[in-house]
Amino acid sequence: MQVSPPAALKPRKWPRQARAEATVDAIFEATIQVLLAEGERRLTTTRVAERAGVSVGTMYQYFPHKQALLYAVLQRHLAHVADAVAAACDRGRGRPVAELADLLVGAFLDAKAARLDVTQALYLIAEDLDSTALLAAAVDHNVAAAAGLLASAPDADFASLPTVAFAVFSSIAGSTRVVFERGATPAALQELRRELTLMCRSYLQASLRSARSGW
Repeated sequence: MQVSPPAALKPRKWPRQARAEATVDAIFEATIQVLLAEGERRLTTTRVAERAGVSVGTMYQYFPHKQALLYAVLQRHLAHVADAVAAACDRGRGRPVAELADLLVGAFLDAKAARLDVTQALYLIAEDLDSTALLAAAVDHNVAAAAGLLASAPDADFASLPTVAFAVFSSIAGSTRVVFERGATPAALQELRRELTLMCRSYLQASLRSARSGW
């Protein structure tokens, strides 16, 4: 999922060697730790550098300021989720429509729940960054994966596959965001998984019936 950041949020460079990649990984993890411990307002590049065990100068080799760093962390998180959804969709190709709601809901929630604290923190900072294009690209990527999965079903017969894929994924992503913004607990996520799966399963079956009846 390649998206060019806004000019003001572009990193100065990206690592090209394993050692440099390890340094940036440490910076990203330190950013999450400081964000969770101190909050966005108290997060500074100096605090992140100290937590990561690198110099501030090393930080500035990659990220010119705090907002560019946060944008890069958010971008990596969204890419991780999108890759997980795409991989799950690839594995599920050829299954009947009745099984696909479970797969789509499970893939998205599993990726988001891998680190609950990180997902909650990043939902909050996304509102304060110029991330509209980044978030839109993530949605497009996930909808395309969902559309490819639905199209592969042997009983797929939708009046408008793109519309159905968008509706399904938007329902999953939107509901998940609300739960995380309210403070997702394992119990809340288990309930969300159950209800989302039921809702999406019913919608997909209704869409099939609608297409076949010409309604």
